[in-house]
Amino acid sequence: MNPKYSILLNNLNEQLNFIDLEIDDQIKKCEQAITVILKSINELKKAATKTNFKSKSEEIQFFKEVKPLFTSKLIYFNLVYRIEMKKPNGGNKILKKYYNNELLKLKAFFDNELEFYQYFRSGSTYLDYKYFLRGEFDIKLALDSYYFESDMSFATSHDFKVATILANDLIELYLENQLLMLENNENSEKSQRKPNVKLTWTGSKVALIELIYALHTEGVFNNGAADLKDIAEYFEHTFEIDLGQYRRVFLEIRARKSDRTKFLTTLNDSLQKRMENSDDII
Repeated sequence: MNPKYSILLNNLNEQLNFIDLEIDDQIKKCEQAITVILKSINELKKAATKTNFKSKSEEIQFFKEVKPLFTSKLIYFNLVYRIEMKKPNGGNKILKKYYNNELLKLKAFFDNELEFYQYFRSGSTYLDYKYFLRGEFDIKLALDSYYFESDMSFATSHDFKVATILANDLIELYLENQLLMLENNENSEKSQRKPNVKLTWTGSKVALIELIYALHTEGVFNNGAADLKDIAEYFEHTFEIDLGQYRRVFLEIRARKSDRTKFLTTLNDSLQKRMENSDDII
């Protein structure tokens, strides 16, 4: 790629990355991105106009491989903007249906452009002289009306189709990601629902305190950052039990002359026996 074009593309990508990091609202993000992309495409047009293509192959390479990298971003953010603006208010079921319908629209595009899609994806070149040279259009190739309205000095009959294919690949990922987030939200909501069965601690308070100290020592909560007091209060709240002076109880456990971890030892022995018993129900 011409160094001038590479610099323009790198600058554009940097600006888009900055926008993505700085702006959370998807609609505002698209508005900012479109403004930046239009300026970049205008700079690309100026650079290309000043550069006389040395050969037809160089011109083909520009309109087949370079320009679509810029215009595909414009198509992508414009489509995301339209999708988000038209997004209905409603629950996950309504949104899933909406995003799936948008995916069907992408499929319809690929079905309508199947012949060219296969040509482009296969890396074919035998029709490049018709597709990607200015002024070499063939009306028999079912051209979009967009082409006749565009600036013929900066467009060929199929460079916009290439950009649309690239953009649709990104749109497909965007829609699938939206559906995945909806699915994750549903699973999260389900996991946060209170269970139908209430569990009550029926073991001794001493045993529970022994367990709490073991869990705190192992650092299994909040990557080891959870305070002993917080863990104890959490268990008290969850099981609706008053552990009293649990620190004094721990001192008494530590003072045991034999088997200081009596409850943990019992847990270990019981689990070992269960594992050894192949007929036991998992």
